[in-house]
Amino acid sequence: MKGKVYLVGAGPGDYKLMTLKGLEVIKKADLIYYDRLVNPAYLKEAKEGCRLIYVGKESSNHTLPQEEINKTLAAGAKEGKLVVRLKGGDPYVFGRGGEEGEILYEEGVEFEVIPGITSAIGGLCYAGIPITHREYASSFHVFTGHLKDPDRSLDWSTISALKGTLVFLMGVSNLQIIAEKLAEYGKDGNTPAAVINWGTCPNQKVVTGNLENIYERAVEEELQSPCLIVVGDVVSLREKLNFFERSPLFGKNIIVTRAREQSSTLLQKISELGGNGIEVPAIKIKKVETNEELEEAIANLDTYSYVIFTSVNGVDIFFEKLSEMGRDSRALYTCRIAVIGSATAEALEKYGLKPDIIPKRFVSEDLVEGMKSILGYEDRILIPRAREARRYLSEELSNICTVNEISTYDTVIDESGRESLLQSLKDGIVDYITFTSSSTVNNFIQLLGKANMGLLEGVKLISIGPVTSSALTGYGLKVYREAEEYTIDGVIKCITEDKIDNC
Repeated sequence: MKGKVYLVGAGPGDYKLMTLKGLEVIKKADLIYYDRLVNPAYLKEAKEGCRLIYVGKESSNHTLPQEEINKTLAAGAKEGKLVVRLKGGDPYVFGRGGEEGEILYEEGVEFEVIPGITSAIGGLCYAGIPITHREYASSFHVFTGHLKDPDRSLDWSTISALKGTLVFLMGVSNLQIIAEKLAEYGKDGNTPAAVINWGTCPNQKVVTGNLENIYERAVEEELQSPCLIVVGDVVSLREKLNFFERSPLFGKNIIVTRAREQSSTLLQKISELGGNGIEVPAIKIKKVETNEELEEAIANLDTYSYVIFTSVNGVDIFFEKLSEMGRDSRALYTCRIAVIGSATAEALEKYGLKPDIIPKRFVSEDLVEGMKSILGYEDRILIPRAREARRYLSEELSNICTVNEISTYDTVIDESGRESLLQSLKDGIVDYITFTSSSTVNNFIQLLGKANMGLLEGVKLISIGPVTSSALTGYGLKVYREAEEYTIDGVIKCITEDKIDNC
């Protein structure tokens, strides 16, 4: 089997600035060699069994020498593997993609280059600085900021005479030299300048000034790599064009405790609003295997008058079992369906069904209240749900008719995020922690450990609804805000309104 290497540009940092083609080959790859500045979320798109190899480089600290990287790329392809070399920005903009391509050609290995958005353009854009503008700059020039010998690395006389925008990549350690050389060779000391740290990322930081003071200002702000330097009149447009830092959640670090299978929606919404979602799943979903009780209930669905779904997981696991048994949604033709929550209703619609009953408030109490008047002694209700779910629903409805509650999954503690959680809290960077169920609260407390409860001081706890809030207060914790609408959008609204209130 013939292998192939893809040299893929991952863009400047924002997850959605990756090309469709780049994401496509990431999902197919057998081996991925990735750099330090690559958004780690891309690695989660890799298929099961794909090997992820870190080959990041920092100044004077190369995980793997470039020569070794070249050899391993070729070797993987010769073994018949699809290899992805994932690089920050664009492979051909100071990314050594040309060198790697040459080696692959010499080794007789098929390769393809997938361009990425370079930080020289994307990073400036997110900082509110257009790289060209008819009234300010009709050209731009991109240089490496790695200067082994400042007097020989660049032709400062020519560069200083250029009228367009000057961009120096990877040059923060040489910022003072760059500013001094440009001034020494004739560039006006009042020329606007900026340093952009972690461009396009939620922790982006931008310092502006001019050639004379930009170094001092960057030192005051303690800027470190990765940074890019911009010199030119276009910097003066930042105040007008700085759209990214005006995003509702820009600069906010928000821990998401939902199960990894369901966290993507909340994380995506946080990202779209400019925030930094930190995935710390407190629970993971463990399906009940060999569920004979569920199989029997599905085999006799025509004996039930109602099926109640209380979660997305409950829906998906039920219909997975239905399919395994050679049946589909038509098997529910005798049943009316009730759900709790709009997300559960949306999950049901994936299988071509709409709920007959959905309470206005997404809690068991309201569903019970709504069904009391329509249920009779002869009714039978099936409730496939989590083993740890509250008993209120089944206990109350059992007073009216027959209820068969079947455990289809467990919500067990997920230890994978503990280290990230503790480190984020110890660093003092967490602004909010979101909780979307009592299970996330209970498991989060176990994950954190009672000895570390003090780390939550000053952190704002956001609850999706009253049941979740009750679980938090049960541990002596203060709920900062509770969503008015018990949905993910309600949780997001809590945070965005809080930021507005405190501006």
